[in-house]
Amino acid sequence: MSTSPFPQNTILEDESILLRPLQETDVENLLEISLNEPETWEYSLVQANGKENLENYIKLALKARENKTEFPFIVFDKKSGKYAGSTRFYDINLAFKTLQLGYTWYGKDFRGTGLNKRCKFLLLEFAFETLGMERVEFRADNNNKRSIAAMKSIGCTVEGVMRNHMPTLGNDLRRDSIILSILRNEWFDSVKENLKNKLS
Repeated sequence: MSTSPFPQNTILEDESILLRPLQETDVENLLEISLNEPETWEYSLVQANGKENLENYIKLALKARENKTEFPFIVFDKKSGKYAGSTRFYDINLAFKTLQLGYTWYGKDFRGTGLNKRCKFLLLEFAFETLGMERVEFRADNNNKRSIAAMKSIGCTVEGVMRNHMPTLGNDLRRDSIILSILRNEWFDSVKENLKNKLS
């Protein structure tokens, strides 16, 4: 297994938000969203609704970090003084200089506030400018219109749809997954500046 490029204390922040490594004790920080907003995980295979599911969600994320295939963050909103949700890098492939950005969710109070764009700016800046990635990929259930719109708004290019790609939770239906990406040259040529201009 390759060495993780992430120092254990990797922190990304601006004047409004802070992303720090997810910890086991963050169950308490995210429990309010978990208990009161179960619809947050409507399109997710790994649910975090309810304390038991949230504990399992965090445990799986930390195990993946130990295995150096993922790096999960908790998102703190400085304006409200509250924890907003979680996001992570995953499928990290240092040899190919690629990774995926996802497992992103926020409480409803933080959606549409500009917080997601700020998070993505910090994460993409880190991926391309610190880690030296050539490609950052994003995936979503092709029915998850809100998530797809958010990815397009930060500058992602749609590459296509993988049909019948993976199972969905609790039934026999399989989902189509939409694939989007940002390439290194696109980040420096236009995406970074355009996204920066959208930060509120």
